[in-house]
Amino acid sequence: MIYLQLFWAFFIANTLGYGGGPPSIPLIQNEVVDVYGWMSVQEFGEVLAVANALPSPIGTKLAGYIGYQVAGVPGAAVALIATVAPTAIAMILLLQFIHLFRKAPQVKAMTQSVRPVVTVLLGTLTYQFLLGAVEGIGWMQTGILSVASFLLLETWKVHPALVIIVSMAYGFFFIG
Repeated sequence: MIYLQLFWAFFIANTLGYGGGPPSIPLIQNEVVDVYGWMSVQEFGEVLAVANALPSPIGTKLAGYIGYQVAGVPGAAVALIATVAPTAIAMILLLQFIHLFRKAPQVKAMTQSVRPVVTVLLGTLTYQFLLGAVEGIGWMQTGILSVASFLLLETWKVHPALVIIVSMAYGFFFIG
């Protein structure tokens, strides 16, 4: 019964949490704290703080930890599956729908029109990150890191993880 409760709690939260992890956090908290009483509000807050400090999507971290706390490794697996299932199901249905009509000119136009939108969205995000970096460390440091990163990635083909580590070290020693 506990596995069904875990599955349902995370499936509902992630189905209704439109927009990814952050919108689903209050829904997960409601299920975990109010509906099933697996944690107190304070415990959930502590788990959320640790999950925010770690890399990867917040929903899967919460599901893995809470599922493990409630029902061990099988509980973690059930909660993770319930967290990923809504998105996986939606993608499968959407891709099947697109596959059925892939030759239709409307679908071709739709998929072609997504590319410039994504490009603009990523460009806007990059610009916002640039402004945040300039505000945080100034033009000179941002320029040094930008040029160095570009050269390391594009000219010398250094792995991105190493560029991130080098940038972090630079920040630690020179920006403080």
